[in-house]
Amino acid sequence: MADEVVLLGFWLSPFGMRVRIALDEKGIKYEHKEENLQYKSPLLLKMNPVHKKIPVLIHNGKPICESLVIIQYIDEVWKDTCSLLPSDPYLRAQARFWADFIDKKIFNCGRRTWMSKGEDNEAAKKELIESFKVLEGELGEKPYFGGENFGYVDVSLIPFYTWFYSTETFGNFRMNAECPKLMAWAERCLQKESVSNSLPFQQRVYHSFGQMRMNFGNE
Repeated sequence: MADEVVLLGFWLSPFGMRVRIALDEKGIKYEHKEENLQYKSPLLLKMNPVHKKIPVLIHNGKPICESLVIIQYIDEVWKDTCSLLPSDPYLRAQARFWADFIDKKIFNCGRRTWMSKGEDNEAAKKELIESFKVLEGELGEKPYFGGENFGYVDVSLIPFYTWFYSTETFGNFRMNAECPKLMAWAERCLQKESVSNSLPFQQRVYHSFGQMRMNFGNE
């Protein structure tokens, strides 16, 4: 009997994009159900009653929540295809550390950059660029964060590429000038169909962020 795999997501969420990339990398067939986050479906509320958030992976009727947990689950269950996490325990721990760094720094600083203005915007932009430079240091001269192969940290970070145009525009800086190695890494990732097929256009994201800024009175 074939596995039944359903993903509850939302097109703008980088966390949902992570799961789509991981599923595509593994060649797993799944059904994607787009959620309206203003009017959450009974299925979402049933499958994630604690946080009531996307993404949620439903595997044979059983829910798994939180994007990084989902990616680890996918890697453990579907072992026969490419591994996303390293087999070495130390390297696995390091990969988890950097994924956590991305969630705590890139997500938070990026959101502050496109949602703020004035001094708050300058502070957020400075911290965001510093965080990107830390990631550039970890990447070094490797093609991907895990080395030669696209893996867990790459999957965790590349969805935020969709934010780059917005953060550049609202923060008044250029990623190519500030973080050229990271931009080269992003271009490599975009050559993968699992990535290019899972990420929305940056201009569409920018338009949505602009609407949010207006709603919060930041325009």
